[in-house]
Amino acid sequence: MDPYRDTEAAGKASGDGDIASVMGFSGFGKKARTFDIEAIFEQTRRTAIERSRNTFERQKESPMEEEGESSKSVKPSAHTPRGSTATSRKHDGDSSSSDSESDHIGPPLPPPQTAQDEEDELVGPPLPPSYKGSTVHGNSDDDDDDEQESQDDDDDDNPVKKIPDTHEITLQHGTKTVSALCLDPSGARLVTGGYDFDVRFWDFAGMDQALQAFRTLQPCDCHQIRSLQYSITGDVILVVSGNAQAKVLDRDGFNVMECVKGDQYIVDMANTKGHTAMLNGGCWHPKLKEEFMTCSNDGTVRTWDLTSEKKHKSVFKPRSYQGKKVIPTCCSYSRDGKLIAAGCQDGTIQIWDRNLSVHTKFHCRQAHTPGSDTSCLSFSYDGMTLASRGGDDTLKIWDIRNFKKPVNVTTGLTNYFAMTDCCFSPDDQLLVTGTSVKKDEGNGKLVFFDRASFQRVYEIEVTNSSVVRCLWHPKLNQIMVGTGNGLAKVYYDPIKSQRGAMLCVVKSKRKERHAETLTQDYIITPHALPMFREARQRSTRKQLEKDRLDPKKSHKPEPPVSGPGRGGRVAAHGGTLSSFIVKNIALDKTDDSNPREAILRHAKEASENPYWVAPAYKQTQPEPVFAEESEEDEEADKEPEWKKRKI
Repeated sequence: MDPYRDTEAAGKASGDGDIASVMGFSGFGKKARTFDIEAIFEQTRRTAIERSRNTFERQKESPMEEEGESSKSVKPSAHTPRGSTATSRKHDGDSSSSDSESDHIGPPLPPPQTAQDEEDELVGPPLPPSYKGSTVHGNSDDDDDDEQESQDDDDDDNPVKKIPDTHEITLQHGTKTVSALCLDPSGARLVTGGYDFDVRFWDFAGMDQALQAFRTLQPCDCHQIRSLQYSITGDVILVVSGNAQAKVLDRDGFNVMECVKGDQYIVDMANTKGHTAMLNGGCWHPKLKEEFMTCSNDGTVRTWDLTSEKKHKSVFKPRSYQGKKVIPTCCSYSRDGKLIAAGCQDGTIQIWDRNLSVHTKFHCRQAHTPGSDTSCLSFSYDGMTLASRGGDDTLKIWDIRNFKKPVNVTTGLTNYFAMTDCCFSPDDQLLVTGTSVKKDEGNGKLVFFDRASFQRVYEIEVTNSSVVRCLWHPKLNQIMVGTGNGLAKVYYDPIKSQRGAMLCVVKSKRKERHAETLTQDYIITPHALPMFREARQRSTRKQLEKDRLDPKKSHKPEPPVSGPGRGGRVAAHGGTLSSFIVKNIALDKTDDSNPREAILRHAKEASENPYWVAPAYKQTQPEPVFAEESEEDEEADKEPEWKKRKI
């Protein structure tokens, strides 16, 4: 029974009659062919089962023979003649139509198959005819795709391809060294600090192509900024400067906490509440949002709690081989926060358990050259490897499980700063650090090392000054660099990086607004006579520009003087002694132009009422005789003012 004919008959009986009666015409012309989906699937299932059974039986009978024939017939199968193809089609058609009573039902028959195809034949519906062409003639395309995929896999395996350095932006912090650099965990804000005592806040989402900081402040007065770091929640910033007290600021730069200063006259540093000498570094705990750590020239590493600023939480005291005090120059938490590491001036690296502050858990006596400042310690993301950047121009990586000797060492990396960074890439395959140069003696470089082989695989020439700070943010996949000439550079790749610097480079610069000046109010009088109407202002901007050129309209009136006088002007009120004297001198209207009258003004009163000197010499003092006024004096009085001699 043919399913197609049954379907057509049912359609003719039900569909055409109803539609013709409603729409008023007899039919739709040639009818579209319809299919019975269930019958097609049933026939396909039977064909697949039969072919799979035949294939399985052939493989079971002679597996070795099939392998030999397939290896010999791979090449000729691509050039099968038309006759053999037709024969195979006919044979397959006979075998597949054994269960059908009439025409073939189902998808087209599969193409002719070689021995290799039969060996690797899949169980399921037959392949469409077009698949033959893509298989035979498209082998080269598939090979190219495979090669491209393998090349992409190689690129993914090559860590150098992951370095985001195709684009860069430059942020002008100042003219002096950028000695501190940090990004919040989300990557929205960058904070820079330098030798010019300034801390600048940069908001990537709020900046445009002008690349201006939205806030600048000096939290530690006249002390150089040594270290900056956001907490794990990104709501507060630790500021470590050249004084003995670390500060904690909020996201907008307002003071949250200031550590207490210790008593410098106490010998045992464990008995004083805080640091007594200059700070060298500091960092936040990677798991606890309220704990941070600082190290100082007083020979201690102290942990602090954000909620109690009156005293430190615990004290770690590095000691030399002889048990003497040594100065820690850098400090760091491990990734899990259980270990505390400090690099010291005597070349040692000492690691404590965070909960046990007496004895060290790991101690390497000769990590770097004694007397050189270890500038940075950085733990890898897996927590097993420690990288140390030494003042002896070396970079070393250590396995903390075997801390006696370094795993790898590289030399020749010049270091002139006590805070030169090193950090791991987000995938832990690369190690990054910067090099220092003297003025006009070359360019500072950002150098990349493969963590496994420790070969120098890549480098970036940053600027004609030293590279001090470097930071590779894992979420943004962007590299921040602080240099010795006051620049903060951000390297990114539009394809591999996210947000960050890419948010501000697409924004055009805002137009500078003209200085606002007072303009005459325009009074609209629609019913006034033409002779009294004012000319209508076409453009406010043009009127502002004209008024700016007018010296009278653009003159800013001088504000009233408050406090002491300045600029030759005296204050309105006698707030100071000098202004009071000047005010009274200006009010004195007595005329002293005639000296004779000025001297004899009080002569009559003195002779009538002698009080001080005259009574003592009353009997012996001769009578004073004063000269009488002459005619010359009278003539002199009559002279005009400009001829009189000035006294």
